[in-house]
Amino acid sequence: MNKVHKFQSQFNAAGVWRAQEQDKSTQPSVASQYANLDAALPGGGWPQGAITEILCSQEGIGELRLVMAALAQLSHEGRWLTWVAPPYVPYAPALAAHGVDVSKILVVHAKAHDDMLWAAEQALRSGTCGAVLMWVQNIKDRQLRRLQLAAKEGGSLGLLFRPSWSAEQASPAVVRVQLHGTQEELQLDIIKRRGAWPTGPIHLDNKQFDA
Repeated sequence: MNKVHKFQSQFNAAGVWRAQEQDKSTQPSVASQYANLDAALPGGGWPQGAITEILCSQEGIGELRLVMAALAQLSHEGRWLTWVAPPYVPYAPALAAHGVDVSKILVVHAKAHDDMLWAAEQALRSGTCGAVLMWVQNIKDRQLRRLQLAAKEGGSLGLLFRPSWSAEQASPAVVRVQLHGTQEELQLDIIKRRGAWPTGPIHLDNKQFDA
């Protein structure tokens, strides 16, 4: 074996991550059912046991429909879908139309910021929630790390909805997706994904959302 081949063999054996290789870890995930998005997400879907941040330029541009297939699947696995301090009351008929078992929805109304974070952390850690959805404006790095740890312990899909300017803040979240909506389509930029470089834009036709 010459020196070049020997080096390559040792390099590969060391498990060194290379920029062009997306993480193929066995962390469980739940598919978004948008093929071009799932292809870009680590594990082929929204990572379970972790926090995903969805950063929106404004509310109501398609951020919920983006995760609706995942919520529908998780709702039929016997665990709760916990909504913590949602900006609007979840509309049961629309959720049911997308296949969500609305009997598995639990809404937590918390007015104080600390109470909301406490409720989200407890839900993530409990092991009884398939997904926990949270809406926050400002959150500290230490608080984000607590939520990430709680999601890992409970095996929950943590979905944290934040304003677009939050992209400037570092985050321990496994996935961070930034959304930009138009009348015709939703554009996504994955600004962070474990085991791979950021990627985008990813275009989803709004007609897909109404299917």
